Amino acid sequence: MPLDPILREVASELRTDRLLLRIPRPGDGARVHEAVVETLDALRAWPASLPWAMFEPSVDASEVYCRESAAAFIKRSALVYLAFDAQDSLVASLSLHSIDWVVPKFELGFWCRASRQRQGLMSEAASALKRYAFDRLGARRVEAFPDEANAGSRAVCEAIGMQLEGVLRNDRVTPEGVARSTSIYAAVRS
Repeated sequence: MPLDPILREVASELRTDRLLLRIPRPGDGARVHEAVVETLDALRAWPASLPWAMFEPSVDASEVYCRESAAAFIKRSALVYLAFDAQDSLVASLSLHSIDWVVPKFELGFWCRASRQRQGLMSEAASALKRYAFDRLGARRVEAFPDEANAGSRAVCEAIGMQLEGVLRNDRVTPEGVARSTSIYAAVRS
């Protein structure tokens, strides 16, 4: 009988050369809100991929996100991490979600604060989380589904060694009903 996911040991913190990745805690909402507001225009460019960015951000909504993410981490239904630099500034949010513990496989999602983009930090954090999924969580597959037109997210996927498997054409729509296509990236255990 497979191990109940809630009994799996999962690190609440991961370190890279420049970043600390840790699970959200109660009280992180204000910091997440600040990063979301700074990055809102970039996030809203992808409404079919990031529908949550279409809502008006608030400290309370960000605090709810942090607390729900902490609860999901305990249940092992989603593994959300916030990435902080050496000055304890929030750089990014990333997660392993849509988890299938039987395979096991994980979907990798991420966004980076606007002022910290193009510094290699998102790739560094995503690479660490992908590596952790394979090395410690036994992943057979880690996948990501950026919008086909999202060059930044696609570049991160490619930088961390994920392969483009294909494109799902017209598989999502924006709130205005505009069709969007989704890139399928994956890394698999060989």
